[in-house]
Amino acid sequence: MERWTGEPKNTVYLLINKYGLPDEASSRRIIWYNNGPWKRTIVHLDTVPHNTPTPHLDYLEQTIDYKVPVQFFDELAQFDGSLYPDRTAGEATAKCDQEAANFMALNLMNDIVTGKRTVEDARRAAVEIEKAFRLKGQSSPYTTGFLFPKQSHTADPDVASF
Repeated sequence: MERWTGEPKNTVYLLINKYGLPDEASSRRIIWYNNGPWKRTIVHLDTVPHNTPTPHLDYLEQTIDYKVPVQFFDELAQFDGSLYPDRTAGEATAKCDQEAANFMALNLMNDIVTGKRTVEDARRAAVEIEKAFRLKGQSSPYTTGFLFPKQSHTADPDVASF
């Protein structure tokens, strides 16, 4: 980790304190499997600028088992470009700079998929939740854990055509 600097390096140390030593490490990413509520956590050395809801760098990728109905893929892309449903694997991944923001993104994703919120409402909620969290240090149920039951058997290998 001698080449690592800044936020990604600090996040690796925070996660080691919370979840223990990682399961894999390379020069460009550090990976934990089945850590806490997560199926997989990856800290990337390379960051990606992301301006929603406020400018930050995306480098902390966290994945859960979640069956996202195909008809919601476009809506989820409109909600957050750093939210990645994977139909075949039956996973949903959020990539941000803090675990709290990943919890929030996945909780709001669930709100959209279950009809509790529209994309526009979820984007407004994300702004308010993040503003309170980042500027005032106020947590929310959306940032501290999942507000929906854990899913299993979510993979969808599709149907063979020949």
